[in-house]
Amino acid sequence: MQSFSELFKALSDPTRMKILQCLKEKAKTPSELLEEIKVSQPTLSHHLDILKRANVISGEREGQFIRYSLNMSVVDMAVEYLIQIKKKR
Repeated sequence: MQSFSELFKALSDPTRMKILQCLKEKAKTPSELLEEIKVSQPTLSHHLDILKRANVISGEREGQFIRYSLNMSVVDMAVEYLIQIKKKR
């Protein structure tokens, strides 16, 4: 249950939700994310770290850059968890 707590905590911030919206289209580097989300680089790094620790996103190194993408298995797991809660009503 701890992983769901971390997951939903990671999803509770509007900036992190914007990051996920950007990544649903395609994997992006922090520079690409900064162009779309008007926050400072340290703020973006902080939010990316929270999302990584919750396994909502993953990063793959491409040369000197890291390209972040959604971890759809974790997103699917969260959706299934919520569906199960709804069914128990």
